[in-house]
Order: sequence, then structure tokens, then C-alpha cells
Amino acid sequence: MGLRSNGVKVRAGRVADAVAVRELVEVAFGSEEGRVINSALSELDARGLSQTFFVAVDRDGASRGAERVVGVVGLSRAWVDARRRLVDVLVLSPLAVLPEVQGRGVGAALLKECVTYGDEVGAPMIVLEGDPRYYGVRGWVEGASRGIERPSERIPAAAFQVRLLKTHDAWMAGRLVYPDTWWRHDVVGLRDPQLAEIEAALGDHS
Repeated sequence: MGLRSNGVKVRAGRVADAVAVRELVEVAFGSEEGRVINSALSELDARGLSQTFFVAVDRDGASRGAERVVGVVGLSRAWVDARRRLVDVLVLSPLAVLPEVQGRGVGAALLKECVTYGDEVGAPMIVLEGDPRYYGVRGWVEGASRGIERPSERIPAAAFQVRLLKTHDAWMAGRLVYPDTWWRHDVVGLRDPQLAEIEAALGDHS
């Protein structure tokens, strides 16, 4: 822990960070979508499906030395429905960074911490829904290229990304199964017209 990126420190999240994290998510995703995401995260936590989260902190006033949360990434549980058995995997969501600190490597530092953690706990992979142009240069690849099927056709194929970790084995292939929390809050994939717009931008019509 304690990874630093351009003056911003990444550390494990704490209970005391909860309010700041909720506010950050609403700033990053917009108040309406952010509230839905926060509600889903709260439910995952209450059901024991949250794995962990990390925050990036900056100094909010050098004279006071107070920490300010400027980025957050969450990891929760899901499963790959492999032929042999269900495989416990990690879902990365959300990744949020305040606009004023974007471009300073904060998101990349948070992603690196997730990979380190995943290897430490023996997870075989981390999956996410996100822009392949961002995650692709940071070690993630299209899920289908590794035999991992997206849980919904509303996730553009190129945007369904996976990072294989040390304990991964070739037989760990199949469809990703999300906890029902994500479906109940309708935060899986995208819906039209946004879906069509993203597919067009990615050249993804699968």
C-alpha cells in the first residue's frame, strides 16, 4: 500500500472515507447516475459481496495537512460459469477520479493497486466494463479473447475487458455472472441511444 503518483497517494479505503467516496462518485458520474451507483455499492456491501476499495488522496490545504479523496476504485465479487465449476472473480467498478486531477496518473495507480491486491488474494482475474482505449494500454484485453463471455449483449464486446492474474488457468472460461444487485439497479451495460453511440465510436456492432 502507499503507492504514490505525482503527489497523490493510493491506499486502502477506510470507513471514514465513505462520505467522501460517495460524493466523488456523484461528481464523476453525475448526480443521478452517481446516486444509482452508490446505491448498488451499498447493497453489495450489505450483502457481503464487496471485496475492497482503494482511494487516492491528496493534501487539502498544506497548513492543515488534511487528506482529500480525489480518486476511488472498487472491487466486488462475481463468478465465471466455467464447465468445471463456478470460479470466483473480481469485478472492478467503479473507477472514478476528480476532473481536476485527471491526467496525473491517478487512475493508472488505482488500477495497479487492484492488480497487486488481486494477486495477493489469489483471484484468477479482474473483469470490468470500460473504454478499451483507456484500459487496453494498462493491461486489460477484450474478455472474449480469453474465453470470458460478457453477461449482457448490452455491453459492447470491445468494452468487456479482463485482466488475467497469476492463479488463472486455461479451463477458467465461460460466461461472467453478476450478482443480481447490478441487474436490480440496471447498471449492467448500456441502453439505447447511448449504447448505439458507443458502439459506433468503438466500431463495435457485435
